[in-house]
Amino acid sequence: MRKLILAAGLISMLSACGGGGGGGGLFSRARPDEFSVARQAPLVIPPDYALVPPAPGTPAAASIDSSKAAMEAMFGGPAPRSPGESATLNAAGRVNAAAGIRSSAGDPGTEVVDKGAATRDIIAAPEGDGQDARAAAPQQ
Repeated sequence: MRKLILAAGLISMLSACGGGGGGGGLFSRARPDEFSVARQAPLVIPPDYALVPPAPGTPAAASIDSSKAAMEAMFGGPAPRSPGESATLNAAGRVNAAAGIRSSAGDPGTEVVDKGAATRDIIAAPEGDGQDARAAAPQQ
């Protein structure tokens, strides 16, 4: 009797593992059909209707100096200067300054003078309102 119950239980457990057709057996699962794959249409970039041809009489794009246009886009062109600022710049030698000095100042090959730890501390100091600032003259 015991063997009969054990055999019936074993048969019922094994019948759940089988899976004919589309039944819900243990080894049957829904898989995509590899033969029903369809190609999608290629992506098409729609035309940009905001672009218009240049108006007659405007300069051609090739005739514009790209480096000058880039400098004006980055730095905004010449700024109006006050008379005091212009005098200071002229006294500092504005007319003798190289055009690309800003590019060469940040170059790692540029030789600089070490101003010491005091200057570095002043530059790295946190910003404040100046209420706690103190100055002391060295004693001689």
